[in-house]
Amino acid sequence: MLWRLTTLCNLACGFCAYDRRVRQPRLHMPAAEVERVADLFVRYQQRSGQPVLLSWLGGEPLLWPGLLPLSQQLRRQGLRISMTSNGTRAWQPGAAQALAEAFDEITFSIDAPGPVHDALRGWPGGARRLEQAIRALAGLRASDNQNRPRLRANVVLMHPTLEHFSDLCLQLADWGVDEITFNQLGGRDRPLFHRQHALTAADVAQLRHALPALAVQLAERGVQLHAQPAYLDRFHASAIGAALPVLDCEARRPTLFIDEHGRIGACSFTVDTHAIDSRDLRQPDDLDTLRERLRQQRLRTPAAVCGDCPSTQVFAKFGT
Repeated sequence: MLWRLTTLCNLACGFCAYDRRVRQPRLHMPAAEVERVADLFVRYQQRSGQPVLLSWLGGEPLLWPGLLPLSQQLRRQGLRISMTSNGTRAWQPGAAQALAEAFDEITFSIDAPGPVHDALRGWPGGARRLEQAIRALAGLRASDNQNRPRLRANVVLMHPTLEHFSDLCLQLADWGVDEITFNQLGGRDRPLFHRQHALTAADVAQLRHALPALAVQLAERGVQLHAQPAYLDRFHASAIGAALPVLDCEARRPTLFIDEHGRIGACSFTVDTHAIDSRDLRQPDDLDTLRERLRQQRLRTPAAVCGDCPSTQVFAKFGT
């Protein structure tokens, strides 16, 4: 379950809808409802034996009050807990231990080496702080078998930063990450930024050529680079303006999504048109039918966005 708890963020990323400079209401999902639904997942896992991973998103999820104690509690109850973070609250003294107690996986967002990343994110010194956070967690993990969060870096690839990607990956390997994933820059949140920074077809061809050797180089250092050919096909289609429709994604998509309003959907792109209110979930058995209920909604009235599916999950982002 991917769960966007908040639209609050403390960075200024020109490509993101939650850029702190964008004037908009900033919402937290109410804690009582998060705790209630999370408890349903605990009971569902206990009843069904099917493992559940809750993955917190934002905005910046660490700005959601109470995230660490709730995550620690849910881990003690048997759920696996993940988070994608910009790292602004992960480098301070004592943060590594608290994060390791709260999460099974942590994904840090970083887009380029040093000053380039700092400028893109509006965070002077940010890349250095991320290095501190990742090295501290990797060191803690190496010394304590009881606290072993898997460390992942996710990179947003853009035309101006593509030239830095290989160097960034090798740098991240030095810091201690276990996995590296990447997205192409999307255009739905900030269209003007996208027009100026999107990958070109030539960029995608260059990336496709470089990835196999880079994956081998990283594997030799114990780092997994996720780079399936089907994922690059999605990049190429975006670059040339070709639609890739996916009208029934169920067999291809491992996740469900919950937003800050408590709307549960197949993905973040369809939640406005096909969703189930979290308040409709009253007992663990209700979770058994979530996927099929959403699938039937999509089949009855397909969302326009499905005519050119942008979901990274559907196109095997996490393949090897």
